[in-house]
Amino acid sequence: MRPCHTGGLVSGNGIIRAQFAAAPRAMAFSQRLRGFPLTGEAPLWMGLQAGDDPLSLPATHGSPMRNPDQTIDEPQAPAGAEDAIAEDGWRKSASPPADLSALRMELDRLDTAIHDLLINRASVVEQVARSGKPAAFRPGREASIVRRLIGRHRGTLPKVTIFRLWRELLAGTTSMQGGFSIAVCDPEPGALFTQLAREHFGAMTPSQKCASSAQALAEVAQGRASIAVLPFPSETQVWWPTLRHHEPRLHVIGRLPFWRIRTEGTPSVQALVVASTPPDASGDDHTLLSFECDGEINRTRLAAALTDAGLPPGSILLVRDPHGGTAQVLIEVPGLVDDDDARLRRLDPLLRRPMIVGGYAVPFPEGM
Repeated sequence: MRPCHTGGLVSGNGIIRAQFAAAPRAMAFSQRLRGFPLTGEAPLWMGLQAGDDPLSLPATHGSPMRNPDQTIDEPQAPAGAEDAIAEDGWRKSASPPADLSALRMELDRLDTAIHDLLINRASVVEQVARSGKPAAFRPGREASIVRRLIGRHRGTLPKVTIFRLWRELLAGTTSMQGGFSIAVCDPEPGALFTQLAREHFGAMTPSQKCASSAQALAEVAQGRASIAVLPFPSETQVWWPTLRHHEPRLHVIGRLPFWRIRTEGTPSVQALVVASTPPDASGDDHTLLSFECDGEINRTRLAAALTDAGLPPGSILLVRDPHGGTAQVLIEVPGLVDDDDARLRRLDPLLRRPMIVGGYAVPFPEGM
């Protein structure tokens, strides 16, 4: 030991051992400052000078010194802070939380139970696949499953989490029933349509990028892809007339995104899904009807002709041929309409060669 300028002694390992007249109460003071245990060792930052009486130093914020024999409490929250804590169901509870290890054991039990149910579900899917049904992918059926589960959901787990879980589950069980792959028309930088396809059909589902809608449709027609994801029709995306003349016949069977509430970082593009099988009903569907007409026709006249036939349009896309006197028209009507619907035969003759090019389950509305 050797003397030091603080009035204590420095040991060989550099530790200052302060010699206080009233050591126990002084160390309670140091405990109050930093929460150090009562070891009898004072840290260098205390800065006591020779002759200082630590008991004469003012208490922090005017609080009286504690009896060193009392337990040192944890720092207290400011007055009113407890009332400011959000009522989020996590940090504030009427009863003390259960033992953490017991809660983790319960989570493990629930995970095992969920996994067992998934194994059982996969077994049922295998039985369905052996039943001889015509197609493994049924987007209408999948939409009705997700809608039902979202409708019965309760609690604080976000609905979008339920949606994401079941989309991955349905993608996995679809792939169990045979090879499933996607051809995505994604000509723009950023691969937004590929991101949109993976969001709906599973992050690990095989996909290929196509430079044009024609290439993506050819992949489906030739059996190299199960579905094609194409940009939503517009005056610059006029690919749907191809479906009117394509052999073998192709159909629109879905619209993306199905979960319409978009957050930052999710692709904001719109797309249609095309397959070699017709769409199946989901309980809330729209149909796409295509036909040709004279180039001078306007949307008002089109809407009137469709309404008179019992097919009131939800939207009308009219694209006039700049090199001729014709126009291509794509109409969206409510419900799932098939080729034999009598209303098609009641259409005005000016709407030439009407044809159902497909339909889709209506996506979840914004704000759900």
